[in-house]
Amino acid sequence: MLKIKLSPIGKRRAIKYRIVVVEENSKITGAPTDLLGYYLPEQKKLEIDRSLLQQWLDKGAQPTPGVRKLLTI
Repeated sequence: MLKIKLSPIGKRRAIKYRIVVVEENSKITGAPTDLLGYYLPEQKKLEIDRSLLQQWLDKGAQPTPGVRKLLTI
C-alpha cells in the first residue's frame, strides 16, 4: 500500500519536510515514488501540488495522520 508521508531533511534544529509518496513499509529517508511538495514548519509554509496529490489519492495512496492534519490547514 502506498502512503503519503513527511520525509525529514535539513539540520536537526532547522528541519524541513518533503511530502512524498512511498511504499508503506519503506524507510522514511528512502527513495520516494513521487515528490508532492514541501513543508517548512519554522515559516509555517506549505507548498504542495494539489493536482498531483489528487491523482495519488485516486490511485489509493493514504495520507498519514500528520499529512492529513497539514492538508486541513
